[in-house]
Amino acid sequence: MSAMPNPHAVTPHVAPAASPAASPVTAPDAAHDIPDLSTTWLRVFLDVARLGSFTVAARTLGWTQSAVSRQISSLEAALGGAPLFDRLPRGVRLTEAGRVLVPHAESVVERLHGAGRELAALRDAAGGRLRVGAFATADAALVPRAIAAFRARHPGVRLTREEGFTPVLLDRLTADHLDLAVVSTTGRAPLDAYTLHHLLDESLYVAVPAGHPLAAEPSVRLPQLADADWISGGSRPEGTLLDAALRHGFRPRVAHVVAEWTAKQGYVAAGLGVTLIPALAAESVRPDIALLPVLDEDAPARAVYAATVRGRSLAPAAEAFLAALRESAARIPA
Repeated sequence: MSAMPNPHAVTPHVAPAASPAASPVTAPDAAHDIPDLSTTWLRVFLDVARLGSFTVAARTLGWTQSAVSRQISSLEAALGGAPLFDRLPRGVRLTEAGRVLVPHAESVVERLHGAGRELAALRDAAGGRLRVGAFATADAALVPRAIAAFRARHPGVRLTREEGFTPVLLDRLTADHLDLAVVSTTGRAPLDAYTLHHLLDESLYVAVPAGHPLAAEPSVRLPQLADADWISGGSRPEGTLLDAALRHGFRPRVAHVVAEWTAKQGYVAAGLGVTLIPALAAESVRPDIALLPVLDEDAPARAVYAATVRGRSLAPAAEAFLAALRESAARIPA
């Protein structure tokens, strides 16, 4: 039993308050005859019913006997005036009306306790749910490491994850199907409606066959590969990692459109072209290709963010997952 409020104070009520100029609000039909009850009355009623005495209940609650009696009288009046207890020379006994009320009062009080427990779990990130989205490359290392750390610290939170392109993830976020999404600036999606929590500025590598003339170089500039065949996720460079080539004044020749990172590496290893690999995917590169860091003084290839809807409060579980993402991002090569 939780601590009781001051019995002499005005107690909160379950039902909505009426406007100052109106009688108690009841909607036609559905809300007709719903009593306006204080949850304090119900808890005092259950204590008296359990202990069989106003005096003993008052002692348990730290109240006076008259204060307990007033709470019960107020409850009886709100329920139509029928007595809930027979007042006996020694103690009290439930009337038929009181026996009818007991399971309903228990249900209300238990539901309120349950709500309190769930809200406390949300505050402590010990329960509830968390829905996370991420673009594909972030799922190579950044997101799974964050999930592993988060689940170790908050095993009671139900975490679900989905994968998609940044524009799709942002739409899912706006529609309240996700609580947080790991997105990038590559797809040119408008980001003004979102709060962006910066995770990292991702560097780029060019993947070339192991026998390529540049394979032994410590780094490369994109114009050195202006005449190469490129393997890309789209036929046009706009909105892809190959946007970087456009900044350097040449339009790359896309020889093969391949969406999946592992498949791109297979095409490179077969000598069919070169491709750009972001740092998030660099750890999973196969041994028969070489990765050359791209020198680009103008700007990083792309920024990676955890996005949330602007103006929408961030739940403690989402805050905790954001911290895990930042820890994971710190392990990604700069």
